[in-house]
Amino acid sequence: MTLEIGALAPEFALEGIDGRSYSLREALPTGPTLLLFFKANCSACELAFPYMNRLASVYSDGWQLWAVAQEPPDRAREYAGRYSMRYPVLPDTLDYNVSKQYDPPAAPTFFLVGPDGRVAFSSHGFSKDDLNEMSRLIAERLGVEPQVVAPPDDGQPAFRPG
Repeated sequence: MTLEIGALAPEFALEGIDGRSYSLREALPTGPTLLLFFKANCSACELAFPYMNRLASVYSDGWQLWAVAQEPPDRAREYAGRYSMRYPVLPDTLDYNVSKQYDPPAAPTFFLVGPDGRVAFSSHGFSKDDLNEMSRLIAERLGVEPQVVAPPDDGQPAFRPG
């Protein structure tokens, strides 16, 4: 069963495609962490990543964005390069232990984990409304003005199921 809002997010550590280790417990004291579970063959993920890149550039400090790849490291690395991901990409391939704990119902699935370790927001599939809500929640936690990261008139659909 996927994690619900208010649930305690399971602790995990994964090695990124950059060779560094990433631990949720160590990240949370620095601010919220947005976990994005994705697969390389997911068309809704392809729609989401340009907006994730925009989100990462709009709010550069005080929070984390981690892309959890349900792919082997080499495929995750190639995908990250194709979509210009400048944030940690974490392959979850040893029996998909992290994915099993979070149980994302589709790809992509997002979990915004607050500094208290609880899920503050979750979404699956591609939804501009949800992307803008994540932007608002991150801005609120950072004490800055929220930015629209997924404008309605940019030529992309408003929604695509994962």
